[in-house]
Amino acid sequence: MPGYEMSKKDYLARLSRIEGQIRGLSRMIEADTYCIDVLTQVSAATKALQSVAIGLVDEHIRHCVADAARGDDQGEASRMITEATKAIERLVKS
Repeated sequence: MPGYEMSKKDYLARLSRIEGQIRGLSRMIEADTYCIDVLTQVSAATKALQSVAIGLVDEHIRHCVADAARGDDQGEASRMITEATKAIERLVKS
């Protein structure tokens, strides 16, 4: 089970709102909205996606990585930690 299973409904609701924000951005561009106003909305959508990503990383560490660390297979635990670290690196670079 994914670490976010308990919050799945919440994540889906948040992503639906973000999807609405993106559709709104398209409408703003179609309507020739002032650039700064569009950029403000791009920033809001970006922050909303980053919030989802941070929540997923947090739940991954708390559930998947922690479960692997408690297990007998330390190679699996090390792999999970490396995987989480790489995911965080990708978020930081974006």
